[in-house]
Amino acid sequence: MKLAKRMNRLGTETAFEVLAKAKILEAEGVDVIHLEIGEPDFDTPENIINAGSSALSSGYTHYGPSPGLPELREKIAEEISSTRKIPISSENVVVTPGGKPIMFFCILALIEQGDEVLYPNPGFPIYESMINFAGGTPIPMKLHEELDFSFNIDEIINQITDNTKMIIINSPNNPCGSIIPDSDLEALAKIAIDKDLIILSDEIYCRYLYEGSHQSITKFPGLQERTIILDGFSKTYAMTGWRIGYGIMPIPLVEPISRLMTNSVSCTASFTQIAAKEALTGSQDEANKIVSEFKKRRDIIVNGLNNINGISCKTPKGAFYVFPNIKETGISSKKFADDLLQNAGVASLNGESFGKFGKDYVRFSFANSTENILEALNRIESFVQKI
Repeated sequence: MKLAKRMNRLGTETAFEVLAKAKILEAEGVDVIHLEIGEPDFDTPENIINAGSSALSSGYTHYGPSPGLPELREKIAEEISSTRKIPISSENVVVTPGGKPIMFFCILALIEQGDEVLYPNPGFPIYESMINFAGGTPIPMKLHEELDFSFNIDEIINQITDNTKMIIINSPNNPCGSIIPDSDLEALAKIAIDKDLIILSDEIYCRYLYEGSHQSITKFPGLQERTIILDGFSKTYAMTGWRIGYGIMPIPLVEPISRLMTNSVSCTASFTQIAAKEALTGSQDEANKIVSEFKKRRDIIVNGLNNINGISCKTPKGAFYVFPNIKETGISSKKFADDLLQNAGVASLNGESFGKFGKDYVRFSFANSTENILEALNRIESFVQKI
C-alpha cells in the first residue's frame, strides 16, 4: 500500500515510543522506573469521575455541537476571563478531544506552502511535525540554557522574514519547565503587532507553576485579536485519558476550526465535557494538592541530579519536567537515554527528541512517586559512574 507523500512529513512523539520499549522490558521481568511520559501519576479527582459517570447515566451519550457543548464553552470563557484578565465569550471557545487538535487544526487552517512558523526548540515535537505536515516551513526558535531556557529576542527578530506568519510559544515549557519572562513576552507582543503575526500560545501547563503567577501574552494590547490560546484538562486535573482540551481564539477562526472538527472527529464526547465542566466549577483542592506534591518532587530530583558528577540541572519554574545537561558525561543524549533504560531500568527521553537544540540534554518527568524518583536517582548515579 503506497502512502501519500505528505506522510513523510509527519513526525511522532518519542515519549510513546520509549514507553512501548519500557513496557516490553517490563514484560520480560525488568523493573523499570517511568520518567519518560508526560502524565500526572494521580487519578482523576473523584468529583470529576462522578460527574462523568452521572452524565453517561443521564443520556450524554449522543453527538454534540462540533465546537462544544454551550454550557462547557460558557464555563471555559468564564475561567479564561478570570485567569487571563481578558474579555472572553463562549463564542471564542472551541472544545476538542485533547489539546493537540487545537495546534493541528489551527496550523492546518492558517499555514500553507511558503509560510514560515517560528517554534520553541527544544520544544514539544508535534509543533514541528504539524508545521511540516501543513506544508509550512518550521523555523526553530532556540531556547538558551544560560537564559533559563528562554529565547533571545534579537535572534527572533533576525529570524523573521516576509514569509513569517506565526510564532508558537509554550510557557511553562515542555521539556525545559521554563517560563517566558514578562519582559520577553512584551517584546514578543510588540514584534507580533509590528510584523502582523499570529501567536499560538500553548498554556497547557499554566497551573503547574512553582513560583509567581501565570502570564499570558494576551494581556498586552492588540494581542487577543491575533492569539490562539491552547489549554485543557489533561494535566491540571489528571484527565489525560479523557481526551479533552480547548482553544480560545478570535471569532473569525471559530467557524473554520469547527468545520475541521466536523470533518474529522465530529465532536468531543459529550460525557467528558460534563466532567470537564465539573472540573472547572467543583473543588480545586485535589488539583492544588497535585501541584504542591510536584513542587516537592521537583526539588528532590533537581538536587539529586546536581549531586551527580557530569550532570547539571536548572530548576524548572513550571510543568513537571527537568532538562539536565549531560554533556560532561561524554556520551550523546540518545546513547545516554537508550543505555539508561537498557542497563539501569530508568526510562527517559533524549533531548534531541525535542529538536536539534536539545543535543546534550535529557528529559526526566517527575510525575512519579518520591520513592521511585529517589530510586531512579540512585540508578542514574550508578549508571553515570560506569560510563
